[in-house]
Amino acid sequence: QVHIVESGGGLVQPGGSLRLSCEVSGGIFSAFAILWYRQAPGKQREFVAHISSGGNINYVDSVRGRFTISRDNAKNTVYLQMNSLKPEDTAVYYCKPLPSDAAWGQGTQVTVFS
Repeated sequence: QVHIVESGGGLVQPGGSLRLSCEVSGGIFSAFAILWYRQAPGKQREFVAHISSGGNINYVDSVRGRFTISRDNAKNTVYLQMNSLKPEDTAVYYCKPLPSDAAWGQGTQVTVFS
């Protein structure tokens, strides 16, 4: 069974940085694509970034140039480096390995405040 643990969130001022981690256990990590999503209060969950098993990457337009997704297959972990954070980045961030039937993890809260 695939299990997900997100971490690395916190409080940061606009312009600051955070690095989120997504650790996946169970399954063959190197075969997964990993997606990051976020959900702000009162809003639907939205796609943020994706990295394929082969390393192809894409981002939602609102974070391109500020966020960087990467993976370390030896550590079964995907990272989301977030720079130049804005208040509108405030959300709970979740990751999702695909293909899998993994349930959503607890997420990690990112709060950007001025």
